[in-house]
Amino acid sequence: MINLRSTPRHRRSVTALLLVSLALAGGCKEVPGTPGASGPSGDTGIGSSGPEAPTDTAPADPSVTPSAPGTSATPSTPGKPTTPSAGTVPPTASGGWITIDAAAQAAATKAFFARKPKPVTGNPVKVPEFNVGCKTSHHNSDDPIVLPKLVGGSHNHTFWGNRSTDANSTAESLRASKATTCNSPDDQSAYWVPTMYQNGKVVDPKEVTVYYGSRLKDPSRTQPFPFGLRMITGNAKNQVDTPDKQGNHFWCAGIGGEIGRSADKTFPVCAKTANIVRQITFPDCWDGKHLDSPDHKAHMANGDHTGACPKSHPVPVPSVSFVISYPLSANTDGITLASGTSFSMHADFFNAWKDEALAARVRNCLDQGVKCNSAGNF
Repeated sequence: MINLRSTPRHRRSVTALLLVSLALAGGCKEVPGTPGASGPSGDTGIGSSGPEAPTDTAPADPSVTPSAPGTSATPSTPGKPTTPSAGTVPPTASGGWITIDAAAQAAATKAFFARKPKPVTGNPVKVPEFNVGCKTSHHNSDDPIVLPKLVGGSHNHTFWGNRSTDANSTAESLRASKATTCNSPDDQSAYWVPTMYQNGKVVDPKEVTVYYGSRLKDPSRTQPFPFGLRMITGNAKNQVDTPDKQGNHFWCAGIGGEIGRSADKTFPVCAKTANIVRQITFPDCWDGKHLDSPDHKAHMANGDHTGACPKSHPVPVPSVSFVISYPLSANTDGITLASGTSFSMHADFFNAWKDEALAARVRNCLDQGVKCNSAGNF
């Protein structure tokens, strides 16, 4: 369904820098999220308002060694968003930590909770959730979170959402770009995962739904992400299953479900009426201080055993969850990811929502514990 825009760019000048990054990179293990309120529930919200994808050449065969997450990020300089504002003072960076202005963030939080939620009408599902439906945008071998400004420095990625995303993307550049492949023009965020191949040929998602929800016991204190927040989940270096066999798995969605396993036992074989699906869920607790951290994970955390945010990360934010459907069913042999095996699946999120639109959805939908559609309506 989706064609591709660009081929991977592998510059020789990047090689030396990438080797240094690989040498310094620290391994990160995914904390498997328990699917909950943020997972799919009924309406997928897939829309077609975005323009059709361009028709350029597909990425080359994924023969390169998977790159590992780096240890630092180059900070972006957020602009001055509308209500709720993340602050007028640019963030500062030190050792990979990108720190926001505390006073400005406190003011934004106060303004957000002063908002009067829209009265719930009709009979919406009692699940704290809203979503955007997206189509594939483009591919390149860039990663503006892990390897900023290193053009062609990563394994190949499949992007959706903001069409401008590349190695040089910043919060400001994403905000400035109006083109998105998601069905809400208010969402200028960038989303990406490693590209999937089958026997060396690109397999693009049939559709992607990005859910914003809450897995916490009490979602009523959830607040929007600050403009420019970025995070990753998963581990590109992980090439084997978790010991409990519960992490990082693809599954079958649709009538008939799973009917077998691929030859290497890592992928399901689905009935012809079903597709391979992968759900990837990000943490929903933020430290309230940083837009990013050296491993792009430490500023975020999952709720603790009580269903609340831990003291180290006390701010409840939306739990982002990618539900990616690939047009594969009976034939699942020869599938790899640009980062390696299926167990290396990981995902990146770079927030560039319009502040007012995100705040309205969080306050009206998540804080009131009800399901909204892609337009933010009950």
